[in-house]
Amino acid sequence: MATLGAGVPTLLDVSRSWGPDGNPLALAELLSRDSDLLGDIAWKESNLPTGHQYGLRTGLPDVYWRKLNQGVPQSKSERQNVTDTCGMLEAFGQIDKDLVELNGNSANFRMTENMGFIEAMKQKFEDTFFYGDTDVTPEGFLGLAQRYGDGTAANGSHIIKGDGAGSDNASIWLVGHSLDKCYGFYPKGSKAGLQHEDLGIDVVTDSNGNKFRAYQDHYQWKCGLALQDWRYVVRIANIDRSNLTKDASAGSDVVDLMVQAIERLQGMDGVRPVFYMDRGVRSVLRRQIKNAKNMNLSIETVAGKRVLLLDEIPVHRSDALAINEATVV
Repeated sequence: MATLGAGVPTLLDVSRSWGPDGNPLALAELLSRDSDLLGDIAWKESNLPTGHQYGLRTGLPDVYWRKLNQGVPQSKSERQNVTDTCGMLEAFGQIDKDLVELNGNSANFRMTENMGFIEAMKQKFEDTFFYGDTDVTPEGFLGLAQRYGDGTAANGSHIIKGDGAGSDNASIWLVGHSLDKCYGFYPKGSKAGLQHEDLGIDVVTDSNGNKFRAYQDHYQWKCGLALQDWRYVVRIANIDRSNLTKDASAGSDVVDLMVQAIERLQGMDGVRPVFYMDRGVRSVLRRQIKNAKNMNLSIETVAGKRVLLLDEIPVHRSDALAINEATVV
């Protein structure tokens, strides 16, 4: 039950080699604890220092029926190389030395004060995972919405359109996480996940240019997103928020759209399929299921957490999706 793609390595998995005293493991736990997405993504080291290159098959070779004593023409598949860029999130934490030392446990107090940076980096990553646009923010990475934003493109068959026609639409995503389908990467020769460096005590200045001594911390996260096989991601776009109701017959039928997405996914073998939606859409989904008495939806305990499942596929929440989108054509 709910074990599809159980062998896909997460951020927590790839950071375990640094041991219990290493920052990568501790920070990976902090990042994954309140983020379903970061606990789902498969991660691996890239083959480039600033990005990741992979080949895409753009055409199949010709094959032939052969007659006895006759040969067949030689053929080959068509491929192209794609390079996804890696972004670098970075922040500095600064806390007055005397304020830190008022507390009995200075290390714990510093971490508590700097948790805001960790939360901000987590949210920035999730926003970029779905909506990153390298034309607008070239120092970031390309998100899924830019890759699935045109219904006439080659991957347009994996964009299911709801009934929305305005600018208050929502999207649901079905992502098949896998190390050769859709995955996160970190630069060649680097470490996975958020890195922390204790810079100790230094003299800093306030907003008026006056000096004081403060503890400083440096946080850095180098990460990117690769979509090596677009057939393993489906976007349900144009879900009219104003037309969402617990009665599916009177508005958008969320369950029907999700079932369509499952059938579009290329396959389930070797991938961890997960649905993502914001809490408003997720609430409507649960109410529609209850109202229709449909048994496709269930709640089970997976890895110690209560998880909502549709046809055994986890339905996870991402607040990054809680925005109003324009209509996808």
